[in-house]
Amino acid sequence: MTLGYVEEKDKVATPFDSVIEFYNDKHTQFLLEQFLAQVKAFFELNPALHTQPLPAIHSVKSRMKAPSHLRDKLERKAQTGIVVTPESLFKEVTDLISVRVLHLYQDQFTVIHSEIIEKIKTGDWTLGEAPKAYTWDPESKQFFENQGVVTEVRDSYYTSVHYLVKPNTTNDLCCEIQVRTLFEEIWGEIDHAINYPHQTDSVACKEQLRVLSKLVSTGTRLSDSIFRSYNEHLERSRD
Repeated sequence: MTLGYVEEKDKVATPFDSVIEFYNDKHTQFLLEQFLAQVKAFFELNPALHTQPLPAIHSVKSRMKAPSHLRDKLERKAQTGIVVTPESLFKEVTDLISVRVLHLYQDQFTVIHSEIIEKIKTGDWTLGEAPKAYTWDPESKQFFENQGVVTEVRDSYYTSVHYLVKPNTTNDLCCEIQVRTLFEEIWGEIDHAINYPHQTDSVACKEQLRVLSKLVSTGTRLSDSIFRSYNEHLERSRD
């Protein structure tokens, strides 16, 4: 056998192979890509989120879960007693596709949240679960709760608002929507690079990420202050 080459007869089947095969199937990929494109277009093309001179949305990202990451997640779920099958994949793994919506400062979240909820009310989407804000900052917690969003404090210092939307009530397929500021995105990308799919055991990295999260919170607050001052200036200029 040549180094690096594994013959079919030497491959060891795993309980997750059928799930990965179903996920990679062209029909499954089409369903996922179709809904992902729809959700992404809602944020990119919605005029209510792109009013001038300062649109509520800075940028939009999207992604489909890599098969290797899906396999890793299936293994972690199996360790907790949850066995995922092709039939239950959409129900058990709700982040196969995701859209990340980035905005400059926290006050813009109100507009973005309102547009998502309106989309739900019209019946174009349905919620897989109630929206949830993850944060560690008491002021941010109060802000999100004032918007009617359930809030969960995380020791990891992760900050983001999550929505699970589905095409309709009879479809288990979900798209995860994450809404966060650009400052929070920086922290999230660094944390993801270090802690995903498995958390680092470096105490120094963990402490540094906590410090960075506090800097991010300060930056977000300062951004809010700057734009509130800017908007007040514009209002005075119109008078």
